[in-house]
Amino acid sequence: MDYVNLGRSGLRVSRACLGAMNFGTAAGARCPQDEALRIVDAFLDAGGNLIDTADVYGDGQSEQVVRRAIAGRRDAVVLATKGSGPRGRGPNDRGLSRVHLTRALDASLKRLGTDYVDLYQCHTWHPDTPIDETMSTLDGFVRAGKVRYLGCSNYPVGPLIESQWAAERAGATPFVSLQAQYSLIARSIEAEILPACDRHGLGLLAYSPLAAGILADRYERERQPPADSRLRYWLEFPNPAAGDAARAMLTDRSFDIAQEVARAARELGATSAATAIAWLTARPGVSSVIIGPRTLDQLHDNLAGFGLVLPAEMRRTLDAASLPANGPVTGMLVGG
Repeated sequence: MDYVNLGRSGLRVSRACLGAMNFGTAAGARCPQDEALRIVDAFLDAGGNLIDTADVYGDGQSEQVVRRAIAGRRDAVVLATKGSGPRGRGPNDRGLSRVHLTRALDASLKRLGTDYVDLYQCHTWHPDTPIDETMSTLDGFVRAGKVRYLGCSNYPVGPLIESQWAAERAGATPFVSLQAQYSLIARSIEAEILPACDRHGLGLLAYSPLAAGILADRYERERQPPADSRLRYWLEFPNPAAGDAARAMLTDRSFDIAQEVARAARELGATSAATAIAWLTARPGVSSVIIGPRTLDQLHDNLAGFGLVLPAEMRRTLDAASLPANGPVTGMLVGG
């Protein structure tokens, strides 16, 4: 396993990040605790050190499973969690305010069974809280010893840059990472987000590298996703936005890209999942790729991608096949 510094920090993280969104059996999670414990053990034994969860995953169950999984190995883990998501029905039970983030962090620490997390991240951007308040609150967590480093997730480019400026003005702790969706199917962050991360010292934690399984040959064109799949869950989720996002992924373009990945995988003697992860790991600006296996077999398949090197011509073919519909991405970093 290779390691890199996360953004403009001294924190060393593995190129593979174990995402714990699937851990548990509540709120869409589909990885029972016993299997999750085996997955974590195998991930750490393979040299991975970064584990990412969130307070809303499995309605808090994911953090509790992670607590049990890393018992006795806490010092070997770069433990990351996230706050800002809904944790109740009250007006202060979500968002980036001082009152909510303070409650959310304390609750996460309790579920995780630790007195600090290595990386605490704002899960989503909420425009109704002043950025200065959010960054001041987060800096207080660092100064209190509850958090070592700060990051964010799903931030638009404007608030991302403004957050770094706010921290600089106050002499406070800046973000060192951003989580964002990135894959051969979803490359829009190359236009503005990746250049902004490069300029402002953030490492990218890329999630959904397999586009919810499309790039792993788990779906068929013009057929409903299987009942136990992540995309089927999103399609049936009460929030219409989730269904819209799933339908936006189930397009001819997505399946055309998946076909190219499968063709490349056959040439390499590898799986489609490993091939898609290998492409993403080699992209400029990517610090770590978040994998979310539900089984031990899926973990091993995913991990194979971090040791797989794609030939230059194959990378160029996949680059061309996955260009966004409006043409080449502008503003992207050099390389790839």
